[in-house]
Amino acid sequence: MPTVTLDGRRLGDWHAFHAECRTAFGFPGFYGGNMDAWIDCLSGLRDDDGMTRFALGPDEVLRIELAHAGELRRAAPEILEALRACAEEVNERCAENGEKPVLDLVLR
Repeated sequence: MPTVTLDGRRLGDWHAFHAECRTAFGFPGFYGGNMDAWIDCLSGLRDDDGMTRFALGPDEVLRIELAHAGELRRAAPEILEALRACAEEVNERCAENGEKPVLDLVLR
């Protein structure tokens, strides 16, 4: 299973969060650096649309492992909640298109 690991200790503000995600997911240079753009980029994981470094098959799932999630929860709970809600939104978009969920968020 393809996996991206984010370090919660390095995600304490929005700028850091989006910079880490740009690198970890391979978002394009024009990535907007906001959660709407995050959702849009990850909604195309099975389309091979070039919005990430990943191109998944119809049944594949991208695991997002958030290491040190407790530290992020203490430092920036709003970022952790946004990550959870936006991963859910990406999976809801899949369901609306008759597809299986594409993201698996694992907090460590």
